[in-house]
Amino acid sequence: MSFSKEKRAGTFSGIIFVALVSAAATYIAALPPIHNLGVSSLVIGIAIGIFYANTLHNHFPPSWESGIIFTGKKILRFAIVFYGFRITFQQIMAVGPEGFFASLIMLSITFVLGTWIGVKIFKMDTDTSMLTASGAAVCGAAAVLATEPVLKAESYKAAVGVSMVVVFGTLAMFVYPVLYAAIIQPATGFLHLTPAQFGIYAGSSIHEVAQVVGATASIPHAPAILSDNAVIVKLTRVILIAPMLIILGLYLSFKAKKTGGKASGVKLVIPWFAVYFIVMAGVHSIIQIYTSHSSVHISDMINSTIGHINIIDTFLLTMAMTALGMGTRFAKFKGLGLAPLYTGALTFIWLIVGGFLVTKFVIAV
Repeated sequence: MSFSKEKRAGTFSGIIFVALVSAAATYIAALPPIHNLGVSSLVIGIAIGIFYANTLHNHFPPSWESGIIFTGKKILRFAIVFYGFRITFQQIMAVGPEGFFASLIMLSITFVLGTWIGVKIFKMDTDTSMLTASGAAVCGAAAVLATEPVLKAESYKAAVGVSMVVVFGTLAMFVYPVLYAAIIQPATGFLHLTPAQFGIYAGSSIHEVAQVVGATASIPHAPAILSDNAVIVKLTRVILIAPMLIILGLYLSFKAKKTGGKASGVKLVIPWFAVYFIVMAGVHSIIQIYTSHSSVHISDMINSTIGHINIIDTFLLTMAMTALGMGTRFAKFKGLGLAPLYTGALTFIWLIVGGFLVTKFVIAV
């Protein structure tokens, strides 16, 4: 146990160590040149963590390892639950069923297709393939973090998934503005999308929330409905992570029982933190309804409190990501080669092409 009498001091020291590194990552991410690139503290944290794991790891007390593991497992779940305070059901309803169905279709196909590409075409293990696919299908690094405990995967495999989010999500920030300005906006007929449609397209096919914001903000003279639709559809994908993880847990339990037989004693895997995540989104939705009928003073106070909750939650996610990086040794990557990169590239191509086709022919705006 992490907080047994023998391990307690080392666990606290490890948590404090991760917190200090995460504070540095937060500071670096806030620097104007880094902030303008859309690089979050989560990405900075995992980069520093990986550097530590492969250079300085042996120079720190081994007893701190229990605190690092606790951060990457337990604090992670807590942070995912409070991620629900970024979303309201009212936001999802504002776009209408079109945004919901675009998110649902893209998430489902991308997760299944990305996993299949990794396993069948590039011969990666199932966990790494699913983690890579989850980052592309749902909400980037946060989705990889949330999926990892359901799979009970090794931390370095989650680091692979996060790396693909960074590479191809960043690329998307440059590709989508060019697509809109050079192809979609001036086109007529088959290639044309309205600004509202393009917002749904971007929100349903770009990896991270921050990357969606960055991509749409880079489009000159774009109508507000484009960026508004993009962000709201992206948030819809975020909330869909909860049912996805529950379904994944049920699938893994069914698969384990089928493989091991009735006597295998495999317990049903339900990621309760994903259920609590939806509950928190519901609480946030109710709070916003109350706020809309309150005085300006009370409304400002509530919104300020929620803003502080989100700041703390971002820091906890940064801690979890940093801890994940600290468990990532390059030696464990042997044998993977370029398979994750090829998988991420094919999945990225699907997001661009498939997202367009879904928006154009399945979703009517």
